[in-house]
Amino acid sequence: MYALAVHGGAGALPRVPFTRAREAAYRQGLMQALAAGQRLLDADGCALDAVEAAVAALEDDPLFNAAHGAVLAGDGTVELDAAIMDGNGLRAGAVAQVGHVRNPVRLARRILEDSSHVFLVGAGAERFAEQAGFRLVDNGYFITPDRRLQFEALQQQLEQAGAAPDALAAALDEPPLGTVGAVARDHGGHLAAATSTGGTAGKRPGRVGDSPVIGAGTYADDQTCAVSTTGHGEWFLRTVQAYDIAARLRYGGFSLQAAVSEAINQRLSALGAAGGLIAVDHQGAIAMGYNTPAMFRASVRSGEAATVHIY
Repeated sequence: MYALAVHGGAGALPRVPFTRAREAAYRQGLMQALAAGQRLLDADGCALDAVEAAVAALEDDPLFNAAHGAVLAGDGTVELDAAIMDGNGLRAGAVAQVGHVRNPVRLARRILEDSSHVFLVGAGAERFAEQAGFRLVDNGYFITPDRRLQFEALQQQLEQAGAAPDALAAALDEPPLGTVGAVARDHGGHLAAATSTGGTAGKRPGRVGDSPVIGAGTYADDQTCAVSTTGHGEWFLRTVQAYDIAARLRYGGFSLQAAVSEAINQRLSALGAAGGLIAVDHQGAIAMGYNTPAMFRASVRSGEAATVHIY
């Protein structure tokens, strides 16, 4: 039995008019990503391949805050982070501050497969990408008209208010909507998780959130569960949130749903942190939790119909 879940971020709804047509586009994007992973699982593919395919599809969709369509940092460029983890053997790969790799999750996967390291950043990560045969793209490839308008509007607000540069991110809806992720269990019982993001809009260049950090934004262990998070990255880093879910199962005897509910509704909410997460356990149960107005999410299990939700 396989199980697969994807998310497209949690937070307030986008500032652009959220029409029925736009809602339909988000739903279609989530379902296409889900289908990309499900096709592999249907063919007895592994969970690691499924989460990579699902996240890569969301990275290519300009509606989401990952790769093409990512938010702009405070200097007007795009900095991308991603991670992937295999619950079979706890293998992992991660990248941060890359600005020329079309699909950061695929680079993270290559690090998992072909490097003795787990985490590469910036120019070093991109040199590894070139050596591995990736074709680098111009940073402008990632910038969409919507994101450019968002950035320019925010700059204007701050100039009028005389705000400091570090107020750039704080002036936006928090947490940022659009970070993407996927978790899966394959027919063999193996788990995997992947997460990709452009981070926080208007962030200080060089800022890295939880998404690429193993144990904070991404985690998978065949003995417990696979988790991908989205939301206030700084708080998810401080609480090591993805690993916290796995630890609740391993050491506390929690069910997956109980672990997710307590983490979101009690621990994170008590800290004033906003966001959500998706998780799948070693038995194929899926749990999703969030304490924001919306979380874009979809899921499917073998023999069951796929579902997609925003609210």
